[in-house]
Amino acid sequence: MVRDGGSHEMPTRRDYVKYGGVVIGGGLLAGCANKTETSSTARTTTTSKSSDGSTETEDGSYSVSMAPTGKVTFESVPGRWVAYDGGYADMGVALGKADGMTGIGSPDRYYTGVYDELPGVSVDRKTLEKNDFGKAGMSKELFYELDNDVHVMDPEMLVNWFDWSEKDVEEITTKVGPFVGNVIFRREDEWHDYRYYALYEAFEKIAELFQERERYEAFEKLHDEFIADIQAKLPSADERPNVLLVYEGSNEPVKFSPYRLNDKGTSKKQWHDLGVSDALASSGIDGISTTERGRIDYETMLEIDPDVILLRAHERQSATEFRNTVLEFMRNHPVASKLTAVKNGRVYRGGYLFQGPIQNLFLTERAAKQLYPDTFGEITNDEQLFDRQRVADIVNGAF
Repeated sequence: MVRDGGSHEMPTRRDYVKYGGVVIGGGLLAGCANKTETSSTARTTTTSKSSDGSTETEDGSYSVSMAPTGKVTFESVPGRWVAYDGGYADMGVALGKADGMTGIGSPDRYYTGVYDELPGVSVDRKTLEKNDFGKAGMSKELFYELDNDVHVMDPEMLVNWFDWSEKDVEEITTKVGPFVGNVIFRREDEWHDYRYYALYEAFEKIAELFQERERYEAFEKLHDEFIADIQAKLPSADERPNVLLVYEGSNEPVKFSPYRLNDKGTSKKQWHDLGVSDALASSGIDGISTTERGRIDYETMLEIDPDVILLRAHERQSATEFRNTVLEFMRNHPVASKLTAVKNGRVYRGGYLFQGPIQNLFLTERAAKQLYPDTFGEITNDEQLFDRQRVADIVNGAF
């Protein structure tokens, strides 16, 4: 990972009047201020780190508080924005803000095919793939070039994954735009020693950022009703499968990176909601993280012998394509073929690493079929467990 250490002294539009002042208190950016002319007189809005919550001020500005940056104040609702991952991108789409998204950190892991099932919902993938922050190594040059009003990403992630310094974060905050975000897809990184957020807690923060409280509440209501309906139909706990969640992109996999389902990261939300147990619970095997890169093979899997195996990194394949490639390979492998999950054909795609509220509805529906086909139908059928039109209506403002 390389940090772009270039210096930028040229003024941006935030040095003038097109975007309001931002002052960050606490976290990485304590004491950092951007002075902006809001009328004929310059005004600086000062905030400090406080408990989470959106606050409106007398002058019409508002603030959003989210770890690790603390409270961030906005003069107006951000128009241009970028997310690091597909989960936060999906949140923006859910809130009706797709048109303002200028780029993303990992477009290859932002699965937008689900929007094809939602009338009137789409994103401009060409723009996102053109402005690939990950491919650019999170270069500061691209931050300057796109000149976004807000960066929906965790600045500590930039420091720990992309070799940024705190000064780099402060520079982009003051000369381009602030950061609002928190790495929430997993909870196993030692450097993340501040508050985590559940999916809908983070979604609520992004709704505060874009001032879309009503859309958020409509999604929350839909989600809660959907999950309650699913959970009411689940078998008793002793009849639910134990699950091994792993990562490997090959169609002929022989070694895997393990995940731990006891990790409360948002990438495992559907499995938690569906009440499964972690096959690695008593194994002593750690899940993948920034520092833990251990791998397991079929011999290790056989010692655990899970009821269900979930394999990530195959989201471009359909359920049928996955079974015809990955599962077929396992069935013909001398060790993998001995696994109970393989014998019973219970090896499935493991879902996205990053998921937002729209994607979570689709992934939960899929997971319910994978885990409980007798109740919710086979994974290869087209039965729908939630109302697509209702989702599209919320995104499009018809609620």
